Amino acid sequence: MAGWQWAAGVLVLAAVPFGPTAAQTAVPAAPVAPIGATTPPATARIQIESPDPTQFVSGPTALRATLAPATGVTGVAFFVDGRQVCEFGAAPFECEWDAGRDVVAHQIRVVVTLDGGSRIVRTMRTKGLDYADKVEVDAVQVTVTVTDGKGKFVAGIPQTQFRIYEDGQLQDIGYFASQDVPLELVVAVDISGSMTAAMPRLKRSVRNFLAAVPTGNQVTLLGFNDSVFTLTRRSVDVAERSRAVDRLAPWGATALYDVILRGIEMLGRQTGRRALVVFSDGEDQGSHVTLEDVERRLQASDVTLYMIGQGRGVTHDYLRRVMQRLTLPTGGRVFTTDNIDALQGAFEELLDELSNQYLIGYQPTYTTRDDSWHEIKVEIDGQPLNIRARQGYRAIPQR
Repeated sequence: MAGWQWAAGVLVLAAVPFGPTAAQTAVPAAPVAPIGATTPPATARIQIESPDPTQFVSGPTALRATLAPATGVTGVAFFVDGRQVCEFGAAPFECEWDAGRDVVAHQIRVVVTLDGGSRIVRTMRTKGLDYADKVEVDAVQVTVTVTDGKGKFVAGIPQTQFRIYEDGQLQDIGYFASQDVPLELVVAVDISGSMTAAMPRLKRSVRNFLAAVPTGNQVTLLGFNDSVFTLTRRSVDVAERSRAVDRLAPWGATALYDVILRGIEMLGRQTGRRALVVFSDGEDQGSHVTLEDVERRLQASDVTLYMIGQGRGVTHDYLRRVMQRLTLPTGGRVFTTDNIDALQGAFEELLDELSNQYLIGYQPTYTTRDDSWHEIKVEIDGQPLNIRARQGYRAIPQR
C-alpha cells in the first residue's frame, strides 16, 4: 500500500501571494531574520523545488531550494512550522526532514541571507487531509511496462485501453500518467572484497548510468558490503552523483538482503515511480534479515526492484532463482552480465525501460488492513502485448 499524492510539477513563486498554499513575503517573521535588513537585489530569485504544495507529505521528505544567481550568499536556512531544520553556507541547498507518519499541513519557509544583510524569504504550505481526502491515503500505485512481441517498448497507449483488476474485480483508475512520470531511484552497488579487480570498470559504468538519469529525478546511491553506506541521498545533481561514485572502495562481505530492505525504506512516498536497482556479483553472506523478511517488505510497498547479477549471479542457477523470486512480483526483472565489461549495456537497457513506463493509481474497493494478499492484474484492450507490473500487495496493518 502506498501513501497517495497527486502528480505535480515544480513550485515557482511569483511576487504576489498565491493563496492558501503558497506565499511570497517581503519581510519574514522576526525569529528567522534580522529586523531592518535591506531589500535583496532584484535579480536574485529563490525557488522551492521540494516539497510541492499540491502533494501530501509524510515520512522522510526532501527540502530543496535553488537560488539564481547563487553568488553572494552568506547563509540559507529551512524552517518547518517555525522551527529551523537545517542551514547551509553554500549550494546545494538540500536536506532531509521527517514529516512524520500522519499527513498534515506544514509551513515550509526558506530564508536566504546575502552579503550586506539583505535577505529573501519564501513560504509555502504542504497539503493536509480533510475528511474528503482521507480515502486517498490508501490508494494503490502500479508501475506498468508494456512491450510488443519483439521486446520493443510500446508508448502512447491511452488510459481508456487500460483495465486494472484487484482480486478479479475491476477497479476505477483514479490516476494515469505515461509521460514525464517522476522517478525516485535508489542504486545499490556491491563493494565487497570480491569486486576489487573490477572496481575501476564498475565505477565507470555506474557513473555513466547515473549521468544518463533524466534531470530532475531524485537518485540515492548506496554502497554495500557487510554494511550499508549512503553516498548520496535524493540528489538531482549529476556532479554530486559522480563524486559519490568516486568514493566507492571494495572490502568486506555481501549483505544483499540488508541493502534491499534499506533501499525500500529510503524511497519516498510522493506520487511517482519508485525503483530500486541492486548490482551484486554474489549471494548474501551476512545480512541481519532473511529472504522472507525482504520478500514480505516488498509485498507491502510499491517499489519496483531490478537486480543486475554478475559473476556468481550468472553462473549459479539458485542465485538467479532468488533474484527472480524477489524482482518479478514487483514488476521488475533481472539483468545478467557475463563480465564487468558488459555492465554498461545492462545499465543502458535498464534506463531505456525506466524511460518507457506507465503509472496507474486506484483506490481499492477493499480497504481493510488485515495482512491479506491482494492480487493485481493489468490488461490492455485491442492488441496482444506483454505487460509487466506488480503482481499484488499485502495489506499490512498500520502500527
